[in-house]
Parts: sequence; structure tokens; C-alpha cells
Amino acid sequence: MNRIFPRHTKVSNPTAVGGKGCYLIDADGKRYFDGSGGAAVSCLGHGDPEITEAVKAQLDQLAFAHTGFFTSEPAEALADLLIEHAPEGLERVYLVSGGSEATEAALKLARQYHIERGEPDRRHVIARKQSYHGNTLGVLAAGGNAWRRQQFAPLLIDVSHISPCYEYAVCGDAENAGEHGQRGAQELEDEILRLGTGTVMAFLAEPAVGATLGAVPAVEGYFKRIREICDRYGVLLILDEVMCGMGRTGHLFACNADGISPDILCIAKGLGAGYQPIGAMLCSGEIYRTIENGSGFFQHGHTYVGHPVAAAAGLAVVRAILDRGLVGRARTMGDKLQNALVSALGQHQNVGDIRGRGLFRGIELVQDRGTKQPFDPSRGIAGKIKKAAFEAGLVCYPMGGTRDGLHGDHILLAPPFIIEDAQIDEVVSKLSRAVDLVLKD
Repeated sequence: MNRIFPRHTKVSNPTAVGGKGCYLIDADGKRYFDGSGGAAVSCLGHGDPEITEAVKAQLDQLAFAHTGFFTSEPAEALADLLIEHAPEGLERVYLVSGGSEATEAALKLARQYHIERGEPDRRHVIARKQSYHGNTLGVLAAGGNAWRRQQFAPLLIDVSHISPCYEYAVCGDAENAGEHGQRGAQELEDEILRLGTGTVMAFLAEPAVGATLGAVPAVEGYFKRIREICDRYGVLLILDEVMCGMGRTGHLFACNADGISPDILCIAKGLGAGYQPIGAMLCSGEIYRTIENGSGFFQHGHTYVGHPVAAAAGLAVVRAILDRGLVGRARTMGDKLQNALVSALGQHQNVGDIRGRGLFRGIELVQDRGTKQPFDPSRGIAGKIKKAAFEAGLVCYPMGGTRDGLHGDHILLAPPFIIEDAQIDEVVSKLSRAVDLVLKD
């Protein structure tokens, strides 16, 4: 009998028994192209011998040592490598086991930082509508996706949410992209002033919004203005690159494309590429020194933070991304994927927008291209496309609720960086057929 508590009790998933390159293989021998990298995780593909050997070697040497007593060589080496390539000002790395842990740690560190520097009234967090920052209660509260929050609302802390930088759907008819970005950034300043300038501790945002919006990057100038506002009012800028970081957008850190540095940055998913569960929170030297010169103790922690085997995997993954030139490859292949998607679907009557950066691409589906009207949620368009694509041997990441948590549908693609030209054709062909099959009526 199956004793697993699955994500969906009414769906019976096939059993994955193998993986090679960009493909996963089930127990019946069927091959599936991993067009979403799981959830933008498998950036190196499956079965990479260099990464698996690094994991095996670390297991032979040291499997576990609790960070309350020890550090470890792979953890130290991974932190050094990350900081060597990190945005300016980031100096310390706190290793965790995944994305939700990273963003949760970031919120707690932001609060403790303000307390230790004598500003205990800084308690408010501002985030954006249609964001997703994780499933623990703290960051679920920070996330702006109404569907994910709904049933847990009584348990969530109060977090303010401003509009997303979402050019396709939010940009007004009378404004250009730059004006849209500046208007959106101004909402942050307005909300800080409303809450009280001495009460806001952090602004949390994704440089390119993944799961809930479908690979939506900010317009040029938006984050530079956000950075200025945060600096003016002493608000920490936390960037969530859990899904969009580690080369996914064609930049090792997604915020590089926006020309800014955050105070705290969160990564996961592509950091371990699926070979081990790992994430990290990077913080500025200023934040670290405040804790170091104050209590000296970050009041946070989980059992498996800094796990030696996970750190060894992360170290091998980051080295592979850098040494193999995969950041540039994600940019190049991402352009090819975008062009192929536009060629195949750009004139489809139900495709409203095709967007993204690097190998992080989203296709927004609409009932009416002219008005950008989304489909009625009762039609379940995203879920049907996921099913049709999966039957055709393509794993993609469709989701509903793109516009407001209820209305709107999109498909997210985040294939491994090792994707080849012929495989781009395979992805686009299978996805196009799935879209046509679902929307034929």
C-alpha cells in the first residue's frame, strides 16, 4: 500500500526511477523532458557525474556535524565562492536547507538587526501582490498570492502589499514602461510613509517573479528607485532569488541585471540543482557586524543548516555553473527559447505575452488578446495544459491565478542550462500541441 501523503490526494503520479541529462524516466520507461527543471531546480540536468561524485566523496569523509558545535570544509568553501561572486556589499552566508528557510531566516535577521541597532519599533514588512516567498507561515504572510494565503489567513502576520512591477497587465494605457516602474516604486515610498518611517524593517521582492506571475522581470529603473527609497528610510532590501537566481536569468545573481545590491539575498533551488536540499541567505557586512558587535548570536537555526553533504553538492554545482560557462549559456539558450516560443505561439489567439530572462520564460494565456481578458478560472486552463503536456512527455510549470490569485493562467519554463537546440524545438513543439489541444474549442 502507498503510505506517502502526496501533494494531491486525487492525483496518481508515475514513479520516477531515473534521470539523464534533460530527461526524467518513469517506471514504465517513458521519458519526460524536464522543461521546468522541477520548479526551476535542475539547472544542470539529471545524472551529472561530477556532482554525484562530490556528494559520494563527502559522504565517505563526513556526513553530518551540527553547526552548534562545528563548521565544515565544504560549508566554508561554498560561502567563500558565493561571496567572491556576490553583489557588492554582501559578505556573509548563512546556509539552510531550502528556499522557505532562506526567506524566513532573512525576515528574522532583518528584525534582529534593527533591534540590535536600537530601533525596536521597526516591525513592518512590505512585499508585493502576486509574489511568492515560501510556505512557512512567516514568508507565506509576506507572499502576495491570495490563493496560497486564503485558508491560513488567520495564522498570518500582517504584511503590507504593494503592486507588482508587471508591465503586461498593470502598465496603464497612458504610461510607458519606465513610468510604470517609477509609479510602482513610488507605492513603496507611499506605504512607508503611511506606516511610519521608523516602523518599517524590510521590503521583500523577487527580481524576476516566478511561480505566481510566470517569469516577470522588473522594468528598467524600477529596482534602482526601490534601492534609493530603502536607503532613504533605513529599510532593508531583501531580494528573493530562490527561483530566479544562480544563473537562471542569464546572470549568476538575478539582481545583477538591475544594477543593484540588496542588504539580504536569498537563494536555493539552482544552488543545489536537485542533488541535495540546500539554500542560503547572504547578508551585508553591516548587518553581520551589527550582530557580531551586539549579542553575537543570531536567534535562529534548524538542525540541518550548513549540512556538509548538502554544502559539498552546492559547492560542486556553483563551480560547474561557473567553470562550464553556464551563466552565459543560459542567456544564449534563453534567447533561442524566446525566439522559438514567439515563432510558434506569438500569434496564437490565446497567448497574450511571452516574457522572461535567460532560461526563465513565461507564457501568459488569455481569452482575448486585444483586451488581455483572462479565462474564467472555472475552466482550469493551466492545469489542463500541464496534464496535456505531461502526457506528451513534457514537464512544465503552468499555474492559475496569475492576475490576482484567482484569475489568469500562465506556463513557466525553466529547463536545464544544458538544453540543446534540438531540445528547444522539442519543448516548443510539445507545449504548442498541448496549448492547441486544450484551447481548440
